[in-house]
Amino acid sequence: MARIRTRLALLGSAAALTAGAALPSQSAFAVGEYQWVALGDSYTAGVIRAAGDTFEVPRDGCERTDRSYPQVIDRDLGGLFDLSNVSCGAATIDNVTDTAQEPIGRHFPPLSEDPDYPFPAVPPQSQAVDAGADVITVGVGGNTLGFADLLTQCMQLGGESGSEGTPCKDALAVGIPTRLTKVRQDYDRMLTVLHERAPKAKILAVGYPAVIPDDASKCTYGDLTQFATITHGDLAWLRKSVLEPLNQTINDSTGTQDTAGFVDLYTSSRNHSVCDATKWVEGIVSLPDQISLVHPNALGHRNTADHVEEAMLNAIS
Repeated sequence: MARIRTRLALLGSAAALTAGAALPSQSAFAVGEYQWVALGDSYTAGVIRAAGDTFEVPRDGCERTDRSYPQVIDRDLGGLFDLSNVSCGAATIDNVTDTAQEPIGRHFPPLSEDPDYPFPAVPPQSQAVDAGADVITVGVGGNTLGFADLLTQCMQLGGESGSEGTPCKDALAVGIPTRLTKVRQDYDRMLTVLHERAPKAKILAVGYPAVIPDDASKCTYGDLTQFATITHGDLAWLRKSVLEPLNQTINDSTGTQDTAGFVDLYTSSRNHSVCDATKWVEGIVSLPDQISLVHPNALGHRNTADHVEEAMLNAIS
């Protein structure tokens, strides 16, 4: 449905262009008329090979890929927006707001070594935003929450438990409210900074997709193309008590800003988790033997593009 609505909106834009050509006195969308800045972490940048090829030359370690949703939208909208994509794998909210980041590329020892690592620091992503921006998209928060660290610990604890129980929940649940509080505080500050830098811009906060199925028994314990040794009980806990509250925290933060809106990806992706037949998010590895560490593939980015496109077009209408 989102894709249909987006295509209809694009047809409307095309009609406006045609009308403008026939009637010079009427304004029409010019190529690159709207300034768009894409900010975010690896769920925006792409990072994994299943999300395309890295296109920066030379590489800066942020691993933006050509099938990530900012690049997909840039192609879809045919130059309506002038895109500045400064998203970066492993970015935290602070890296968007005001803290320089040292990108890691695809350096995940002992799983993988990046021959170009280490990379020079990149500036805070907000520096790419100025008063001329019309739309800002930002997808960030998972690294501030520490989701990758949670996955790693859950795999280790699940492996030690022999697939039984909720060892990760038992060990780590007490700290989740504090992590979520930090996400909310940092997100609020980030939105304030972005609004100050671009007062007229619409800020679209992009949520996270459903990476874990509603029924965790769909996942096969020990399968590296899924969640490896995380137990079913811990997967259910991560979904209900970590990922869903993360999205809600981001949504709540945008609700305090008149210039901000939330783009929900969770609902549309519920049947396309890491453990579903048609997955939009890869598991710990994707075939053949590529490190993926639970990131969206090209299908997932296509879905994100559909929803973000619609929100962007609504923002300028």
